[in-house]
Amino acid sequence: MHPGGVAPRAGPRRRLAFDRKTIRERDMPDQNLTELEPPPVAWSDRYRRYALGLLMLIYALNMLDRQIITILAEPMKAELNLADWQIGAVSGLAFALFYSAVGLPMARFADRGDRVRLIAISLAVWSAFTAVCGLARTFPQLILARIGVGIGEAGCTPAAHSLITEFTPRAKLASALAFYSLGIPLGSLLGLAVGGLLVDAMGWRAAFIIAGLPGIGVAVIASLTLREPRRLRPKAERAPGQTTSLAAALAELKQKPAFWLIALAAALTSFSYYGQSAFFGSVFLRNHGPVLTQLGEDLGLGPAGLAGLALGLAIGVSAGAGTLIGGKLADRAARGGVSGYAKQPMVVLLASTPFLGVTPFAPNLPLALAALAVGVFLHAMAYGPTFASVQVLASPRVRATASAILFFLTSLIGLGLGPLAVGVASDLLRASLGPVQSLNLACAGASITMVASVVCFGFAARQMSGEAPARSASVSSGA
Repeated sequence: MHPGGVAPRAGPRRRLAFDRKTIRERDMPDQNLTELEPPPVAWSDRYRRYALGLLMLIYALNMLDRQIITILAEPMKAELNLADWQIGAVSGLAFALFYSAVGLPMARFADRGDRVRLIAISLAVWSAFTAVCGLARTFPQLILARIGVGIGEAGCTPAAHSLITEFTPRAKLASALAFYSLGIPLGSLLGLAVGGLLVDAMGWRAAFIIAGLPGIGVAVIASLTLREPRRLRPKAERAPGQTTSLAAALAELKQKPAFWLIALAAALTSFSYYGQSAFFGSVFLRNHGPVLTQLGEDLGLGPAGLAGLALGLAIGVSAGAGTLIGGKLADRAARGGVSGYAKQPMVVLLASTPFLGVTPFAPNLPLALAALAVGVFLHAMAYGPTFASVQVLASPRVRATASAILFFLTSLIGLGLGPLAVGVASDLLRASLGPVQSLNLACAGASITMVASVVCFGFAARQMSGEAPARSASVSSGA
């Protein structure tokens, strides 16, 4: 994709050198390289920023509706008489099974159809089912509502990644995807902080209902103001193979081992982080309940409200900073070759593991929040380069499918099994260790898979390193 948004017919020597470099990079025979892009639509920088900002807001609502259950877990557990494994199933498995199953066919539609319409409809669906969660009276009803949330959210990110990649210059891709990924910490912050305040003031049912309402309005705005580039581009300029079958898409991706290594690495990372984060609220309330109660009384808040506010700020601010900084550093690292996109997650995830592992055992509330903030900051630095790796390795016609496969694995293995595994482990250890230490040990144990993901990122970087010399040389020749 040419910087500036349009492919020049003629121009100064420096610009032509860059154009030749771009073609050489994408026409190289290496199995991990993507094919030449379709000509980009000439959007103004102002509209690009608006589109990226709106997509980030939609992703924030995605994460808010997904993560709010974290801070509502304890009051839900008390009212509905749920065990830890049931909390894990509601927050993870019920959502992830259908999110994963529906994600791939939705991504196939996104690779060929109207991505804007898909995103808007998906947003309306998951927002409505989030509100329905507040009406559940039994565990099965809650499961069904969360399944609806999962089905709706499956249509968001693969389509958004494909859309962003199409209107973003390659040199800024990791930064753009990192900005979109700001929806993760922003949504988590709102889910924890606002959810905690709402549960104290109005109860967990009202918190679900209120959380679901804004998405309906944003869905209308998105459908009216976002543009689908495929509608604006003449047919002759559209990417070849728009009707590529799923079998052909999988056959293409099968030839790119680096893609599968990155997808596996992301799944293992998600198993660890989702398993821990699903119980962050419970960990802090069980370990620091008396302190939170006392401080909350001084501030006019309940313990859940204060815990949600503290966790929301710690996670939201640190993850937001890590996401933005990680994206900028990844774009810089990738100037020497796309393997830089895989090397950065390898380093930052390894560094984050001890901080997240010791958080449940911190002796006091400030130390627990500090360890959590550092761990989340480092973990978030992996978002941009991980997503950029997938988009760089996939050709334009299968980008949404590649993204969906990534999220299929991260959702099924990470979001689906992570919280459930931690919940089951906590229940099994409860008789011998008690409700506090059993959950602490289960959360810390989930960190083991983070180390395995680091190994996978290392192998992926080796697979991608063959591209670095040629790509680096091309960049130099155009500089």
